[in-house]
Amino acid sequence: MIEKMQRSRLDEQRCSLPATLKREEEYIPYPSIHEVLQRGWPYPLIILPQFGGYWIEGTSHSLPVSGPELQDLPSPCSGKVRLECDPTAKLYRKHFLGKEHQNFYANDSALGYLVLSVKYEQVEGQDNLHLLLRARTSTKHDLIPISCLTEFPNAVQMAKLLCEDVNVDRFFPVLYPKASQLIVAFDEHVISNNFKFGVIYQKFGQTTEEEVFSNTEESLGFLEFLDLLGDRIQLQDFRGFRGGLDVTRGQTGTESIYTNFRGKELMFHVSTMLPFTEGDAQQLQRKRHIGNDIVAIVFQDENTPFVPDMIASNFLHAYMVVQLHHNASGETLYKQQPLVYAHT
Repeated sequence: MIEKMQRSRLDEQRCSLPATLKREEEYIPYPSIHEVLQRGWPYPLIILPQFGGYWIEGTSHSLPVSGPELQDLPSPCSGKVRLECDPTAKLYRKHFLGKEHQNFYANDSALGYLVLSVKYEQVEGQDNLHLLLRARTSTKHDLIPISCLTEFPNAVQMAKLLCEDVNVDRFFPVLYPKASQLIVAFDEHVISNNFKFGVIYQKFGQTTEEEVFSNTEESLGFLEFLDLLGDRIQLQDFRGFRGGLDVTRGQTGTESIYTNFRGKELMFHVSTMLPFTEGDAQQLQRKRHIGNDIVAIVFQDENTPFVPDMIASNFLHAYMVVQLHHNASGETLYKQQPLVYAHT
């Protein structure tokens, strides 16, 4: 039952963006990257594909020829960075696992399978019921003072305290000895501590995936940017998250970029660090890893346009295009623009 609930919730998560996030311009044929290059400098940071399919997040993404420095331009991200997470994912582990409690289940004709966890909890001398109800699309929880109840509720009534839409005759007790481990796995399946990202080095005027994947030399600006992303690690016998890279036989290169950010392990598939194969125009060894990532960073040394359909992939759904810039004082700045597949 838990497995069915997990499959249903994952299906619910595979949805298109709301219509408000899609752009009418998606359906307007844009000029090709070659037409834009022929018009001369300055170039936009990003060119949308000729027949749409992507949307650009933020404000201006073209660098002016003259005028204010980058810090004076409007920023699409004025607040602090916020990492989104499901606040209910670890409630069971924190408040129920290893403590005396009861689990119940039911099948609601409209809501699907339901799993209810109940625990008696005393807080500051007050008796409470700690309730946690999982449904196909969401998890609800509350700490309810027993003094607020006219009578001690049964499992159905407890579930209704959290969700009035519950419509079942009864809940059944969960008697399986390893139920708690299964419930923890279900609750925390949305949490990931390991992430992998592609990093593509695009030189000025490069317009095809064959060109960007054939780059073998790294500029000082690109090396400096990689240092910002993480540490340069030796892949041989590496013990951290490897992101699909070979750490025993050296078949995916000898080095990579890795970091641990707030307890999350990040491995970067850097195009110039993956093996280069002479005579292979497509550089499949490189594309095999970056083309199977969901998100890729595109680094540009100079003002040059990037168009997402230059890289053929069924998996790449988002790009962060980063362009190197130096202000009048010679400080290194980075201009960045997110680009997302419209149906992600």
